[in-house]
Amino acid sequence: KMDAQGRIKVPTAHRRILDDYGPEVYVTSLDGTSVRIYPLEEWEKIEAKMLEPPKMLPGKVKFLRNTSYYGQLSTMDKQGRISVQPHLRSKAEVEREEVAVIGQLNFLEVWNRGRFESQLETDPFTERDAQALAELGI
Repeated sequence: KMDAQGRIKVPTAHRRILDDYGPEVYVTSLDGTSVRIYPLEEWEKIEAKMLEPPKMLPGKVKFLRNTSYYGQLSTMDKQGRISVQPHLRSKAEVEREEVAVIGQLNFLEVWNRGRFESQLETDPFTERDAQALAELGI
């Protein structure tokens, strides 16, 4: 759960990974349905790619607009807590709600648990998904 100060406590397994990067993180969202927590080093790689031409692609503009609107720099404290700004907490419905913290290779996703479980039900992993992964050698 998120605490009254708007901080999420990162689960121990994910915290160990974040510790390798240092305490600075970038907290944002693409659309407000979930919270993304990037180690600052990983977020800076994304920013560097966004600076490459062409700069005014509609997808790039939308990505930058949304991640800037929802985004903030944050620091994980010694207890493993990370602050999430108020309007993102509200939009993602994670204020004082049970949350799911999902590892996504180079970032964490924080979801309202009920919303995430609904997403799993409405968009299940299918044979088509398995085939697409097989084509990638996974």
